[in-house]
Amino acid sequence: MIAIHPPAVFPHLRSFKSTGLEDALPIYGPTMDILLKEVQRLFEQQLKIESLLTMSKKLQVELKERLQSSSQCMLPSHNYELPTGKEHGTYLALEVGGSTLRVALVDLSRRNCSRQHLRIRRIVTSTIDHNVRDLRGVAFFDWIAEKVGEMLLEDRVACDYMQLKEPLPMGIAWSFPIDQTSIRSGNIIGMGKGFHCSIYKGHDLGELITQACERANLNIRLDAIVNDSSAAVLSRAYIDPSTRLAVILGTGLNAAIHLPISSLHSSKFGCREFPTAVDTTHVLVNTELSMFGKRAFPTTRWDEILNTNHMLPDFQPMEYLIAGGYLGEIVRLVLVEATETVALFGGILPFTLSKPGSLDTRTLAAIEADAHPSLSSSCQGFQETFSMLIPPTEKEMHFIRQVILSVTRRSKCYFSAAVHALSSLLHDLDYHTLQDVDHICIGCDGSVINKYPGYMAHCQALLDQLVTLENGGRKRVVLESAGESAVLGAGVAAAMARTEE
Repeated sequence: MIAIHPPAVFPHLRSFKSTGLEDALPIYGPTMDILLKEVQRLFEQQLKIESLLTMSKKLQVELKERLQSSSQCMLPSHNYELPTGKEHGTYLALEVGGSTLRVALVDLSRRNCSRQHLRIRRIVTSTIDHNVRDLRGVAFFDWIAEKVGEMLLEDRVACDYMQLKEPLPMGIAWSFPIDQTSIRSGNIIGMGKGFHCSIYKGHDLGELITQACERANLNIRLDAIVNDSSAAVLSRAYIDPSTRLAVILGTGLNAAIHLPISSLHSSKFGCREFPTAVDTTHVLVNTELSMFGKRAFPTTRWDEILNTNHMLPDFQPMEYLIAGGYLGEIVRLVLVEATETVALFGGILPFTLSKPGSLDTRTLAAIEADAHPSLSSSCQGFQETFSMLIPPTEKEMHFIRQVILSVTRRSKCYFSAAVHALSSLLHDLDYHTLQDVDHICIGCDGSVINKYPGYMAHCQALLDQLVTLENGGRKRVVLESAGESAVLGAGVAAAMARTEE
């Protein structure tokens, strides 16, 4: 994945609301105008609602195929049930990512008992910098335990737990590859991202975390390990029982969906033993959605350049077209060509813009949100961000903005087709469990889906059109924000594990 290091751009542009400038096309010189029309044609010519429905149907075929055959996608988790909403209590929740550790206390107070029946009472974020990544062996897990201890000392209820025989239950959202063997155990496959604790590859994460907490004299019990997409389903389902799936769209892309066990090939489950305390009929499935779409989504020459130069070509085709880690790079590649062929920036590409990954999604969002006809703020911000001696002209900035609009519109359309495919899969494989709900709620987390200007609203409108066009008695699909889903979902998972005991 391209490494993105977002600069602090356009601090004066706080609002990310749609501006209405999308339809106001300025006049360009003939060569720049021709290239812009080509960009718009290549990115947008196949975005009619009928074409999106065709893409969705192609994705549905691929999803069903990989339920039966793939060892990389449609992977069953160890979360079988969705929360009832009756779970309650205080739980320790950890989110361990590539750059941050977040330690939180999550309160559950039963669905419908209060307006805030799922809330984060306290959260502390610590940066995982190069010094932390350089920690060897168990030192990294001891660092995690140290941060947990520091946060717990600040909370009275947590301090009370430390004095009791009953340990404080904990759930963890782990963002690295893991071969999970139960709800509370799994062998570390690798960590990458510059970490030096890889000597524990193959060791059980649950044991490493538990032993580190014991060395720190913390009265804690690890009850659940989840990934980010499963956590999003659990956190949203605790609030809204019509939730059956969730999507994560930020730098990357993923989704989880609750499906009948019978819809997956038996080889997907290996030799695992299913819970005996409940009648196990369903399982939460990690789709690895980013890996789909190669046969469904049309691409442009700029997409092919990105894919060819990627360290993992074709590995995550949908993510390369949709996710925030790549939108800026696609735009940058168009600007590189425009500089070389139609004299954008006077034919001289700013040096910092020549670097892959230098144009990030925050920059795109700020330019798209600039409502002034002259785009003067965007011109100034672009000049400062890319260290240009002179700012882009007004015409050049309008060209850049229109390219951004084409790239992000395609992202919204492809994402909507993917969500529609997942909801249709749910309808086809598990229709009888949907009869008691009037819609399907989809929990959404990630910076792009929740924060990019107009993104979720645009996708909701497209989904409504797709469901209407299909006209097959399908339930309405409703996108709902599931912010902070990793820590909230880890807390809900711990609560569910405790209830099932």
